[in-house]
Amino acid sequence: MVSNPDRRRGRRGEPEPSPVKAYALAHGIEVAERPDAVIGAGCELGIVVAYGRLIRPNVLAELPLVNVHFSLLPRWRGAAPVERAILAGDEETGVCIMGLEEGLDTGPVYARGVTKIAEHERVEELRARLGEIGDRLLLERLAFGREGFTDPAPQVGEATYAEKITVSDLKIDTLGAAVAAERQSRVGRAWSTFRGQRLLVHEAIVAEDRPEGPPGELVGDLLLMGEGALRLLIVQPEGRSRMAAKAWTAGARPTPGESLGG
Repeated sequence: MVSNPDRRRGRRGEPEPSPVKAYALAHGIEVAERPDAVIGAGCELGIVVAYGRLIRPNVLAELPLVNVHFSLLPRWRGAAPVERAILAGDEETGVCIMGLEEGLDTGPVYARGVTKIAEHERVEELRARLGEIGDRLLLERLAFGREGFTDPAPQVGEATYAEKITVSDLKIDTLGAAVAAERQSRVGRAWSTFRGQRLLVHEAIVAEDRPEGPPGELVGDLLLMGEGALRLLIVQPEGRSRMAAKAWTAGARPTPGESLGG
């Protein structure tokens, strides 16, 4: 098994093993961190999941590889397909079992599963559900061994790319739409500023009504937006723990006209 070395590091500065790596080591399965370790190992098929790097041509020439990708290819090729699907307001997404090529997620598709993105569904919930779909699709194919990965279908449609999520992607634009800010909160670590300090918005929903007032103004736990209003549910002021938005506004006591992000 090849493990991705780019993982969170522990107290001693060493990469923390993934659950899969920990399981492999506990069961006597050899683990390497270089993909070319598979060359000459006698493997029939390789499975790639969330590796995060391109596989070199010499490895691809040696071993057939299939990838479990969390999108309906060719939509959202790249690093953050689940997050990008939510931010874009996609109504559905899915999982593709695809053959690996030199290009970024360009390979043909052996199997796909489609699922609706539930209203208010958070990224961690959606990713867990996609993991279950991917497990099922992969095991169905693996039941037939190498023969389960024949006659793939080419990707059809316009390709879009899921760039890594940056801090700026999650900054709430109070001049924008409330629905866009809600999607940012569902991805996680959405943020704005209040009185010069960062405020994380962990949970929020689009409010049914919008009081009169300029974008950015706080009316109780309502954040007025350029389009609609956002009801803040769970926030985290800088240097403090998560708390209910109503408790935060009760303590902060925004004055009339005082804005978030301004």
